[in-house]
Amino acid sequence: MLDTHRVSRSFPSISLPSCGDGSPVEVALIAQLGLGAGDALLRDAGLRQAQHPRFVDALDEPSARLGGMHLAHGDASSLYSFSVGRHGHPFHRHAGPRMFTAIAGSGGAQLRFSTVSDVQLQHDPAAFVRALRCIDVPPDCLFTVRFGSGTWHQFVSRHPRHPALFALSCHADERSGALSDAQRARIDAGAADIPSLTDTLPPAVQQVLDQTALDQLPRVTLTLRAPAASALARLCAGSRNLVGWVRSGLTRLRPAHGYIARRAACGTLDLHPAPPADSLLQQALPQGFDHQDYTRLTLPAHSVAGNSAHALLEAVLDGFIRNPPPGVGRLMALRNLLVTPLRLRTSPLGCPVSSLLSDAPGERFARRFPVHAQATDATDRSAEVVLGADDRHLQFRSCVRVQMVGDGAAVIALGTRVRTLNVFGRVYMAAINRVHRRHISPAMLRMAVDHALAPELAAALSLQDAALA
Repeated sequence: MLDTHRVSRSFPSISLPSCGDGSPVEVALIAQLGLGAGDALLRDAGLRQAQHPRFVDALDEPSARLGGMHLAHGDASSLYSFSVGRHGHPFHRHAGPRMFTAIAGSGGAQLRFSTVSDVQLQHDPAAFVRALRCIDVPPDCLFTVRFGSGTWHQFVSRHPRHPALFALSCHADERSGALSDAQRARIDAGAADIPSLTDTLPPAVQQVLDQTALDQLPRVTLTLRAPAASALARLCAGSRNLVGWVRSGLTRLRPAHGYIARRAACGTLDLHPAPPADSLLQQALPQGFDHQDYTRLTLPAHSVAGNSAHALLEAVLDGFIRNPPPGVGRLMALRNLLVTPLRLRTSPLGCPVSSLLSDAPGERFARRFPVHAQATDATDRSAEVVLGADDRHLQFRSCVRVQMVGDGAAVIALGTRVRTLNVFGRVYMAAINRVHRRHISPAMLRMAVDHALAPELAAALSLQDAALA
């Protein structure tokens, strides 16, 4: 086989004409990432993809629908992510055209396309192989792919130790192409995913393909930095193979987390030594207490939609559970590790609200949250609950209070009382008193209120919870 190459001063690209009457296949290299970056990125993105509420693992092509259609606004597009591992995936096709941007793993990827038409296949299944073309892309490379409706394709890794690629695919019109009635109904219901929009090879064609030596097929190799057959290209590929394997291993040492930062309406945070006289917390632990604090967040006028203190308190309690501060979570994880041998109570939430996770029978606020006491005034302008739990070394009670002020402002407060039961309890509270008063309580209150004021975040978390249920 004769290897030739030509220089491209722009993006190295190829356009393969269709063997039928469809659109060509277009592939373009965009940029080369750092040594081994492909494998590290593929693993990181793959872990996040697996946690997405619309994640589907089928056809050896794990995928997630990141954004669906907005038909009410005339938008029939959708956005998906998908990944292909080191074993590749089977040949398949879609009714509509596809455009995606991808990153190859540190072993590179091979893209295989057959643009044969259904009429040609019906007359001769071997026409599939005659129309088959392969495109090699280098390791750790950013590239784009575009092909028409009904194009058969398969993506595989060029190295058995590395995944093939991770991609973001835009379906410009989810309802385009020769869809079956079942597929169209699924799309219109907003329940489409990549597997449901996929057709696999007919058995007769698969049998012909199984007898074909794929390494002998026509192939185009796109590269950056050096020609494909050069010593420099081989050195680069070998280095990326090795470094990619190492970097992928190192990513296992850190979690694949992300953060959603949102600045809500600016409020004023005040730290007080004691709750107000009319707080339910004043009635808690009547036998005495050894620690007390009260954190109050005042939101400016009209920053809160609606005037229901009960509804806002319910949203704030939900925020304590679903939007805890990461720093407090790490402190609780350390605390749980240290006290587990002592058979003390553990929780992923900070002490002021950890009892919200209790499933013990008893009084409930909004039919959801376990509480020791609750009160909502007749005008629904003030609402308060008392939380708490007992442990071997201490008892704690916390109040969460919402007050709607006449000028449209809102005051949301978190207060805590603790009664120590023994020497260890007193030592424990002495150790955490300052960080609890100045960091844990204020941070938890701010994050919970932010959740309550962010309906779009609450809706996203509800969708995730429903998918995981």
